[in-house]
Amino acid sequence: MIQPFIVATAGHVDHGKSALVRALTGTDPDRLPEEKARGITIDLGFAHHSFPAPPGNPHGATHYSCGIIDVPGHEDFVKNMVAGVGAIDLALLLVAADDGWMPQTEEHLQILTYLGIQSGVIVLSKADLTSCLPPLEAQIRSRLAGTPLANAPIVRVSALNGEGLPELSNVLAQVLANTPPPPDFGRPRLFVDRAFALRGIGTVVTGTLTGGSVNRGDALIVEPGHRTCRVRTCHIHGHEVERIPCGTRAGLNLTELEPRRDSTGPGTVGRGDVLTLPGLGAASDTLDVFLCRSPRPLRDDRPPSRPLVDGSTVNLLLGSAQVRARLLLLRGDRLGPGDTAIAQLRLEQPVFAMAQDRFILRDTSEQTTFAGGQVLDPEASRQNPRDPARLQLLDACAASPTTTDLLRLQLHRHPVGRIDSYLTRAKVSRSSALKAVGALIANQSAVQRGALLAATSAWRNWVEAAAQTIDQHHLQHPEQLGLALAPLRMAVAQELKTAAGEDALIHDLEQMGYVVEGTHIRRATHHPVLPPDLSSAGQRIRAALAQGMLDPPPRSAFLATGAESAALRFLIDAGEVLDLGSDIVLPLAAFLQARRKVREFLRRRESATTSEIRHFLGTTRRVVIPLLERFDRDGLTLREGDTRRLRTSALAGPATIPSREKPFAHGVNPRKTP
Repeated sequence: MIQPFIVATAGHVDHGKSALVRALTGTDPDRLPEEKARGITIDLGFAHHSFPAPPGNPHGATHYSCGIIDVPGHEDFVKNMVAGVGAIDLALLLVAADDGWMPQTEEHLQILTYLGIQSGVIVLSKADLTSCLPPLEAQIRSRLAGTPLANAPIVRVSALNGEGLPELSNVLAQVLANTPPPPDFGRPRLFVDRAFALRGIGTVVTGTLTGGSVNRGDALIVEPGHRTCRVRTCHIHGHEVERIPCGTRAGLNLTELEPRRDSTGPGTVGRGDVLTLPGLGAASDTLDVFLCRSPRPLRDDRPPSRPLVDGSTVNLLLGSAQVRARLLLLRGDRLGPGDTAIAQLRLEQPVFAMAQDRFILRDTSEQTTFAGGQVLDPEASRQNPRDPARLQLLDACAASPTTTDLLRLQLHRHPVGRIDSYLTRAKVSRSSALKAVGALIANQSAVQRGALLAATSAWRNWVEAAAQTIDQHHLQHPEQLGLALAPLRMAVAQELKTAAGEDALIHDLEQMGYVVEGTHIRRATHHPVLPPDLSSAGQRIRAALAQGMLDPPPRSAFLATGAESAALRFLIDAGEVLDLGSDIVLPLAAFLQARRKVREFLRRRESATTSEIRHFLGTTRRVVIPLLERFDRDGLTLREGDTRRLRTSALAGPATIPSREKPFAHGVNPRKTP
């Protein structure tokens, strides 16, 4: 088995980084003509080194396959250096034997520390130029004290005569054996560091793939900008493959995109972009972060860097992107050497980040590395950034955030959402995310409703607000069946814009004693009553209909005044009066009596004409036609020309009407209605 790793060089200019890569791999990483002409590395270079893994290594690997990134050491190209080391597993920090520790050695070490690089090998390069190596090694060890590379092995190497190269490979193998493999979270990202076009092939991008794997034919999204593309072919170290595993230097031949040259276009791709899967959200222009500043000066011959003050403009270097940002310190007004802080970065252009991503802050003149940090919330809000409750959650996430801490932070920003939508922008596995969900539910910090997760306090507030809205509607409109669901959703559940959220809210209201009737919801104990100003009109309508029974006045007779119209609407909605259409309204008692009579009549006769039924009921054609049509719709009768007979389903059982048509299905009792 071959285990991939990413290794990058680091160190001061002219300390032999490119020469070491050439000697170790046989590949010249300086690919640009100006690099060869000037003799210094300007941009990133790439090579590949494969060597046997030590027996019994925890990866179970037979070989280690290392993509090697050669970075520039000159202070003018630090941004290019950061673009290369943002997603590496091990650093080769070079110190030249004839120079010793230099300013860019220190700056590169601080950058590696800010980026959380824990594994490294110190290469004492140009070892053939001096014999005074032990004092120099002691100086290097002193400089490394208090850093993650304090105990890193030091290997003497000469790229010129090959001295120490075999030992370096052996040491690399031993250090990598103790280095965790790149984690696969199922959410791949490729930070693009090069984009170019090849004749007959099309657009090719290269970068380091982290967080997951990519297959040939995959549909991907380019952020920022949410541009779509498809992977035509995959390449690893010059070989075409079907799949690129996590933690690999890769080349992707993409469809639908062109390499970016002078300006960003809708169909372009270039350095600073991120390739990822659809469905993980979009790039953001606001990040909540944890910042730290090294207590060490960048140069011994200069004073410590000035404090970072609230409101400063800085350059953010994240992945292969560089973006100008405004720094908002959420506590205090300055960040000095050795300090840490919770802050918000407000970017001039969006970036596609994930929680726990590491980054670098430099000054806008690109001369000084100020600080580094870790993203806590990659989709932060600019509203009320100093909210005490949110600051408390950010504090919990600051030093060593757990998956549960990150989930609490996301729930504070999005109090309700689909369970599978949380932690998609964090570098955690799905199983770890589900454990965090279970933990919050177990300690009652969150509630689950089907596929939804909600913060307990927020959910209770929504349900209680909905209940209060319904009860208030009952007080203001006692004559109505209940509150229409649409205004309820508008008034109370602005955050519950999904059908699942609305259904979950209704479910909890039903558990509290509320009932949904069609498009309305009401408290189960609520019975619609005519308000006093409609009571007398209701009594007149009842009296007129009771007197007529199966020969009622036309509906239009009850629309003379607004009060009568409203009262009739109430009686119909309450089920006390049935609207048969054709200007016919009947009291419920008359309708049920006619239904019972027709059922018995047709049982004896098997079939009857409309005229025969009319005579039997003692009513008029004006009434019997809409009445029989209603019986047809209810499934009681079947029309055959001018005759009716009972449907088979109506031959057995009591004379009832379908539940969807039942008056008082919502609990209204006409005997209690004034």
